[in-house]
Amino acid sequence: MKKLLLSSVLLIAVTAAFAQTQTEEELKALRKEKKDSIAQIQSRVNAIQSKIDALPGWKKGAFGTVGVNLSEFSNWYSQGSADVSSGNIGLTANAFANLKQPKYFWRNSLNINLGWVKFDDKNDPTDDDSFQEATDVFNISSLYGYRLNEKLAISALGEYRTTLLNNFNDPGYLDFGVGGTWTPDDYLVVVVHPLNYNFVFADDDTVFNSSLGAKVVADYTRSIGKVSFKSNLSMFYSYESSDLSNYTWINSFSYTLWKNIGIGFEFGIRGNKQEALNFANNNLAPMADPFTFENVDNQLQSYYLIGLNYKF
Repeated sequence: MKKLLLSSVLLIAVTAAFAQTQTEEELKALRKEKKDSIAQIQSRVNAIQSKIDALPGWKKGAFGTVGVNLSEFSNWYSQGSADVSSGNIGLTANAFANLKQPKYFWRNSLNINLGWVKFDDKNDPTDDDSFQEATDVFNISSLYGYRLNEKLAISALGEYRTTLLNNFNDPGYLDFGVGGTWTPDDYLVVVVHPLNYNFVFADDDTVFNSSLGAKVVADYTRSIGKVSFKSNLSMFYSYESSDLSNYTWINSFSYTLWKNIGIGFEFGIRGNKQEALNFANNNLAPMADPFTFENVDNQLQSYYLIGLNYKF
């Protein structure tokens, strides 16, 4: 009787374990099926969104990133400065307003990146305990095009670049030119303007000079589901001298995690020999021996920001 009872218990246990294994496999198969269904639904939603983007009319959007890092140390003897308060705050904003019509288009964009940083050594009374400006970027552009066909247009571009927190419009750059624009789809725009004037506004006109040249802009802006990204390359080549040429390339990315909140990343690089010369003469060179365009080290300028993102 005991052997029969033990055999029955073992049989029930094995059967239950087998049933549980089967149930887990079935659930995994069902989960895979649902994921495939979600992917198919998202694909159909993206296809519908592409058709909406192709319709005439205004298309507007914006997303921004905020990065904050604050810290304070008291009697932290393992480091050189035992009592320190430090912080890093940065924010970016990218916005666009584009009008699409059968015969013409009008594209407007704005990029702002501002940053503040501080390092306060509480044991140093001469130390600056305030937040100081770090990253400082302001860029706004407007492009109008009259279509020759679906992908090519005669266009005019106005673009203004400067800083907001410090030395506003010193320097400031205003490009205005005419030429052609290629729009192979609703997301990519390539501007080539062989006739462009680069107005430069600055107090020091011995370093900063306006000139005639060529302007090339490539912009790719797109949102796919939870992902939004923008890449903008703006280059000016001076016909007068390569020392007066410049370029800026900014890349922004955001991923929505919950509702309109997510994570964001922005990375930018710039090359500008006039700015390099101005910085060197004001911060590095002795007054009796200033730098010139011939001997200044025009290093690559760059910045990046990672933080929380909000999509409008």
